[in-house]
Amino acid sequence: MKRNFLARLKRNGLSYITGGLLLLVGVPLYQFLVLIPQGYNTVLPLASGGQFGAYLLWIGGHAAQYAGYRLLQMLAFALLLSLPFTLFRIIVAQEVLGREEDAQAEKHPQTSDDEPGESESTVHDTATPDGMPEFAWRGKGFAVLAAWGGLLGISFFLIGTLASTLYTVFVASGVTATAPPPATFPVFAGTFAIIANTVGGGLLAIASLFFGAMIARSGLKLWPGIWVAFGYVALALAALFSGSAVGVASAPTAGQAPLTTPAFLLFAAWVLWFGVMLVRLQPEP
Repeated sequence: MKRNFLARLKRNGLSYITGGLLLLVGVPLYQFLVLIPQGYNTVLPLASGGQFGAYLLWIGGHAAQYAGYRLLQMLAFALLLSLPFTLFRIIVAQEVLGREEDAQAEKHPQTSDDEPGESESTVHDTATPDGMPEFAWRGKGFAVLAAWGGLLGISFFLIGTLASTLYTVFVASGVTATAPPPATFPVFAGTFAIIANTVGGGLLAIASLFFGAMIARSGLKLWPGIWVAFGYVALALAALFSGSAVGVASAPTAGQAPLTTPAFLLFAAWVLWFGVMLVRLQPEP
């Protein structure tokens, strides 16, 4: 692993640690310290039940606090935009390394570490700036799908959350005790919830499933035990995101499903775990 690639992984790891902590600690703490004392927990169930008048009245009087809450969520996810392709590169590099070691063991069983075989010199000759062999992604279709699915999932969540925040604050500014919300509000609110939690969450479920399956498939033969556990947690995360996506699609005006909060909390812990593992990576001797 080249040092510049390792340095980039460590920098990315710090971003993922920050994003994971924001989701796992920052957002709940903001709710507890800022929103709940202002009565947010009393109007949120009304909105989930389709009674948007009191909910929008509250937002109209606490627009800054509400916007701060949503911006905190978006900031956390923005810090994770590079995560899918970072994990993709690690998986591909690890599998390429394992394949080369197997090939060298078969062709040169007596070759010592001080006398690299032909395959090792070829890797150095065709390495990319990331320290990976050229065209290493070939034959890794599921990893490619996972990387793009993860990136698009995070992007759709950001787009849906931003659109929902702007629209909700705009509508809330015109709602009063005598002026109810427009009849189209549930339609738009449900659409934005589907974009963020059904489309975005569904794509994150696919990414988690493929990433987890690729790590679990190789198991301890290729990965340290902590990475294997990381892969199995990704499979559990895929199940939660899938359930959340279906739940939101079934009742979009509620904004989220019973599995949405557990899915995002586990995702935050998983991201934090990944960031810590990246920061602790050491260069090859």
